[in-house]
Amino acid sequence: MSTAEWVLDNAWVIWLAAFLLLAIIEMLSLDLYFIMLGVGTLGGLSVALADGPGWLQVVVFGLVSLTMIFLVRPIAMRHLRRSPVGFRTNIERLIGKDALVLEPVSRVSGRAKIAGEVWTARTDANQPTMDPGTYAVVSRIDGATAYLKLNAEPNH
Repeated sequence: MSTAEWVLDNAWVIWLAAFLLLAIIEMLSLDLYFIMLGVGTLGGLSVALADGPGWLQVVVFGLVSLTMIFLVRPIAMRHLRRSPVGFRTNIERLIGKDALVLEPVSRVSGRAKIAGEVWTARTDANQPTMDPGTYAVVSRIDGATAYLKLNAEPNH
């Protein structure tokens, strides 16, 4: 038995190995491309198990893969990226929170305690320098710097 005959007789093994390889790559990349190709390999595997010819296995693989990439992947990506209503990231949750000024906060330097953590802080536009012990409100976060504005009534 030649190698070509063995490959044709055992094509299902190659399709299964390709599926497992693509699934592993998908776990590392999380792009949903490789798993779509993996589903295509399952189509080729199905044809191989039904003793279909090699060319049909490849055609089914291609058609199923393209269908998955162009029809299913966009829907899956939309569902994965959608956040629940009102969902805010950790940084977004800090906006509007009280901040206790620890070191004088100006437009160029300062430190403040926000939600139990010490942050580099700056005054927001047109805000005066804030002295230690002053309460302020987080107006925005830029990188690891919190921008503060004066708070008339602390909510602590």
